[in-house]
Amino acid sequence: MHTAPAAHPFWPPGLPLQLTLPATSLHFNLRTAAARYPDKPAYLYDGVALSWAGLLRDTEALAGWLQQRCGVARGDRVLVMGQTSPQFATAVHAVLRADAVVVPVNAMNLSEELAHCARDSGARTIVVAQDLLARAAPLLGDLLDHAVVFACADVLAAAQPVPPPLPQPHSAAVAWRTVLDAALTPAPHRAGPDDPALIVYTSGTTGQPKGCLHTHRSTLAAALTPPLWRGDRPDSVFLGVAPMFHMQGLQALINTPAWLGNTVVLLPRWDARAAAQLIETHRINCWGVSPAMLLDLLALPDLAQRDLSSLHTVTGGGAALPAAVNAQLQAMGIRYLEGWGMSETASMALANPPQRSKRQCLGIPTFGVQALVMDTETGQPVVDGEAGELWVAGAQLMHGYWGRPEADDDNFRTVQGRRYLRTGDLVRRDEEGYFFLVDRLKRMINASGFKVWPAEVEALLHAHPAVQEACIIASQDARRGETVTAVVVRRAGQALQAEELIGWAREHMAAYKAPRSVRFVDRLPRSGTGKIDWRSLQEAERSGSVS
Repeated sequence: MHTAPAAHPFWPPGLPLQLTLPATSLHFNLRTAAARYPDKPAYLYDGVALSWAGLLRDTEALAGWLQQRCGVARGDRVLVMGQTSPQFATAVHAVLRADAVVVPVNAMNLSEELAHCARDSGARTIVVAQDLLARAAPLLGDLLDHAVVFACADVLAAAQPVPPPLPQPHSAAVAWRTVLDAALTPAPHRAGPDDPALIVYTSGTTGQPKGCLHTHRSTLAAALTPPLWRGDRPDSVFLGVAPMFHMQGLQALINTPAWLGNTVVLLPRWDARAAAQLIETHRINCWGVSPAMLLDLLALPDLAQRDLSSLHTVTGGGAALPAAVNAQLQAMGIRYLEGWGMSETASMALANPPQRSKRQCLGIPTFGVQALVMDTETGQPVVDGEAGELWVAGAQLMHGYWGRPEADDDNFRTVQGRRYLRTGDLVRRDEEGYFFLVDRLKRMINASGFKVWPAEVEALLHAHPAVQEACIIASQDARRGETVTAVVVRRAGQALQAEELIGWAREHMAAYKAPRSVRFVDRLPRSGTGKIDWRSLQEAERSGSVS
């Protein structure tokens, strides 16, 4: 048995403590939005609108193709790889419409990383951007049987009515426009709230990325939280900059808009001047952003001449916002709300109350979320003000790690009949019930919002013939928050240079994982058990004493 959460003293006025979640699938939200707002733009991309009715039409056509031409059945996994775009959103909706499971793939992943996602998830079909097809091509005919390929020109139909040719054509690859023109009708939608909907890969301390398995219910629970918490409306307009392959972007730019039926203005590649222009032109109200992007926007020399008065809420998290920037936003009438979430919680689980936020704070537990601060050794609660590991429970918690029961055993605990996730974040709770990040128990590096797990990078670096040993640590970076540094021992007789290893790493792993700096040492420090003492290297880096 467990009790309902008590009201927080600064709980947003008028909001319930828990949400009554719809007993429907995620696809139901798209059908509802298309019925309510058929002509309203769901997405605006480079001046071209895709309406909610148009999004549903394209979703049906792609879902029909996945089922009838690719053999996708209920519960099958389908990879989706590309940058933020209307086609990426359509692909996500189509996989869900086909009763299948979306496996979003980081657009920066190279073939080896993509192969792991395909092999581990068992996906046999991929929907992929044309500019990334070369990374998927080596897998076709082996790990993958089918590919649907989209391009930016597909949404700019008026500018380019003829489908572009596929680069490196493959018999298993078919163009997006061919699929939509076929307009195949999918079978009746059967997925329910407890069917699997999403597998999002997040790396870990073992070096192998693990898939976080979410149901329609857990995904929807997290997708509903931000708009209800902030007070968003169907007429709200979002600026879409976050990558849709990332849990935060997938929720904020795909699932939450389908629930609200609002409009998202997409800016796939960051450009501060373009962002200011879009905010002014389309009267954008809400924007999920990194501190680096805010710094870029606020540094524009002609910012004072821009009418940004429509923008009332900016959301963020994962990196500290400088006090001066926060003050500037307040002077502009813009509230900055920080929150906390992870792939395992389908994004936001803690957030600052809109009417009483604290700077550089994770916030308070949102609807129905229970949060504990537990002693890392005893597993018992600590008193307010003391640091401990954050454990969370709630409807948005994932079902578990795909095919990794041992990881579930390591990361879940039951307290008073409720299932909690051990997050690996070291936090403290103040006397008012707000949570603050202190440190990380696990060796995760947060580079511009992308999680980098050192063990994975180390495993990849060890494949270089001149690397005997490598240890990955975090270095502070003014723009990225943290960046990746490799401390390396060369093999005897090798003349490996830093620039050479950095270049090699960029060819064998996603760019955000690749080390930005390399330091060579004669030996790596060891713990009493003979393991590499990464913590001493990390502490030396923070103190500036790494040679």
